[in-house]
Amino acid sequence: MQAPIPLPKMPGWLDDFKAFILRGNVVDLAVGVIIGAAFTGIVNSLVKDIFNPIIGILVGGIDFSNVFVALDGKSYPTMDAAKTAGAATLNFGLFINAVIQFLIVAFVIFWTVRALNRMVRAAPPPPPPPPPASEEYLREIRDLLKSRS
Repeated sequence: MQAPIPLPKMPGWLDDFKAFILRGNVVDLAVGVIIGAAFTGIVNSLVKDIFNPIIGILVGGIDFSNVFVALDGKSYPTMDAAKTAGAATLNFGLFINAVIQFLIVAFVIFWTVRALNRMVRAAPPPPPPPPPASEEYLREIRDLLKSRS
């Protein structure tokens, strides 16, 4: 009968990595990233499907997703047509969309953090430390001297 083959020793860093991954902060961060990714989809839709059409109407029917400059000097009806032709483009409209998305996310995060700060009550300040015994003795002596006069 053959002896069983011993398993290789696990490297010491593996336990450290396991402890790091299972810490609460890392798990909280992972949840935040996942929720942030889902929130990005909502913000993208809000900007693309709600705000851009309204802003487009206000500025004369401009569709920001099609505001671009072709660097080859030719004129294209849409950004897709320019891309199909292989033209390099400066996509100002997409940049405007990204700025609007950023402002919306920043606004929502501002109000969320503000609401959380109001919910978390500040700890009351600690009571002042008691005076040293020598001060107490000096006060007693002072009070005795005052009572004698």
